[in-house]
Amino acid sequence: MSSRHLIRTAVLQSLFQWDFWGKTGDLIKDLRRNMSEFNPEVEDDGFGQRLIQGVIKNLSAIDDMLKRLAPEWPLDQLSGVDRNILRLGIFELKFAKETPPKVVINEAIELAKAFGSDSSSKFINGVLGSLYKEMEANGEVPIEDFKQIFEQSIAAESALPDMTADKDSVGATLVKKT
Repeated sequence: MSSRHLIRTAVLQSLFQWDFWGKTGDLIKDLRRNMSEFNPEVEDDGFGQRLIQGVIKNLSAIDDMLKRLAPEWPLDQLSGVDRNILRLGIFELKFAKETPPKVVINEAIELAKAFGSDSSSKFINGVLGSLYKEMEANGEVPIEDFKQIFEQSIAAESALPDMTADKDSVGATLVKKT
């Protein structure tokens, strides 16, 4: 398992505990405890703390998006595991943009398979997939979507004037093709 997957697992555990206990407690302290208890060999470069702080900072916006993306499932009716996997996934997709979107969705599905119910992974995939499609339609797909970067660079290259190298006695110079 990758270090980031293990860190996400500890972040999920910390968010779940915090949510279960009425959103009280020191999440960073809980994250450190969970990391040392479950993943002592994993070195966190601050990724886990960035995730925790980002989810908390954007919690209201994240929960609003979650209500909109899953209108049939009020927040209090979602399992604590599913709710916090989705919070983490929405934060990573919409706000953090540090990890490619398809990796974020896959990681959330894997967390759901490991800790959620039998139907959790499909539900998580559906909600985060809807957010991704919405972001794509709005032109908000993060720069980490490498296919998009490639397509944009190809389009930019085709818009440049056609130039060739012409060698003279001083060195190579660019000359516009006629």
